[in-house]
Amino acid sequence: MGRFVNPDNSAFQVALNSEIYIDKSGMIEEINKVLDTMQGYICHSRPRRFGKSITANMLAAYYSKGCKSEKMFSKLEISKKDDFKMHLNKYNVIHIDIQWFLSNVKDIFEIVEYISQSIIEELRQIYPEHISTDENALSEALSKIKEATGQKFIIIIDEWDALIRDEDADRDIQEKYINFLRGLFKGTEPTKYIALAYLTGILPIKKQKTQSALNNFDEYTMLNAGRFSPFVGFTEKEVEKLCNHYERDFNEIKHWYDGYILGEQHIYNPKAVVSAMLDGTLQSYWSQTSTFESIRPFINMDFDGLKTEIIRMISGDEVKVKTTTFQNDMITIKNKDDVFMLLIHLGYLAYDQRKQTAFIPNEEIRGEFVNAVEENKWNELYDFENKSNDYLGKCKYFTTYLKDAVMDKEIYDEDSFVSITFLDGAGTINGIKYGKYDSFFISAKQKCSIEGTGKYILTCVEK
Repeated sequence: MGRFVNPDNSAFQVALNSEIYIDKSGMIEEINKVLDTMQGYICHSRPRRFGKSITANMLAAYYSKGCKSEKMFSKLEISKKDDFKMHLNKYNVIHIDIQWFLSNVKDIFEIVEYISQSIIEELRQIYPEHISTDENALSEALSKIKEATGQKFIIIIDEWDALIRDEDADRDIQEKYINFLRGLFKGTEPTKYIALAYLTGILPIKKQKTQSALNNFDEYTMLNAGRFSPFVGFTEKEVEKLCNHYERDFNEIKHWYDGYILGEQHIYNPKAVVSAMLDGTLQSYWSQTSTFESIRPFINMDFDGLKTEIIRMISGDEVKVKTTTFQNDMITIKNKDDVFMLLIHLGYLAYDQRKQTAFIPNEEIRGEFVNAVEENKWNELYDFENKSNDYLGKCKYFTTYLKDAVMDKEIYDEDSFVSITFLDGAGTINGIKYGKYDSFFISAKQKCSIEGTGKYILTCVEK
């Protein structure tokens, strides 16, 4: 049992100890199906706070020979499957977090060597007869151990892309790191010593020209999560159950944190939902997990009318996105579509695979865009935003506004009747249920109370 080689299950236990833990162990069944196959090379990318590390810790706890996890998993979904015990704690596991190595390396130019030697040192302690003191190639060390023992490895890399994102100014370091991964995973020899390679991060695998640098990996992303869609964030059923338990308004939670579409699944931001359940406050938790610094440079690039497209999205529109040119990094941004693709992977935009469109998923993210716009002094954009959410226009007789039911819970006009038409959402108005396109007339001096979500058009007599 080591830090990186055959780790214990304590990291996953922390997740299980939490007040809110949503069981995603069903994902293990899907991974068991591809163990020791050509499909056993997986890169699963998703935004910050969407459960990447918890998943990596879960897989390590399940497969690692360095611990006994039957009791830990006994009440989880995977324990109901026929092959539960077949793979439980049966593998040599290497589990590393690239962000940790970046934080602890003394010289960033030595990051690859630092990773390799840290793992080799532990392997040498476990297999002293097979690893010489001068061995410095991790791929070679794994190959020798497999040849001598017949045992394959499961390699789990968390924050695999941290170097791609954080050291974006140094292409040489990135290239060195990519070559390290290629040597570890690509070719005939790795198939002899790897039973599973699982990479997770924010970005998909870096492209070289038009192909993935590791084209033997199956990639699951925010564009297409495939069979892993239910395991990316919280599903609608899971959020409904939490709302019932914590007595939260599901429609309001949906308005604030829903909007990511993966296949047939509506996916919610897990961090935001958990915080809303525990705190009881509907607000943006996004800025608490990722600064605006990742957005600012990109929303200020007015590629091909980027500025106009963002205006449209803030007002509720969807925009077409071409997904083929993005190089899966933060330096080769060449056009509007590349910016949108980056924002999709970062979680600031959602993507509809069927329509091939990007859009702002929910009120939480919409607020982040408005804040970013204001901070960057996009005055015309900010003015548009204000208008799109309030004043729409007027004539000789009437004034019309676009309102938000979440923000405006009470309506009262001393002098004029009020006409209300809901564009979306659901709830009650003075105790009467409303839905999309329902209209109501409220007489002057009558108080109107709204409980629910949705945009609505309000019309009153011009004053």
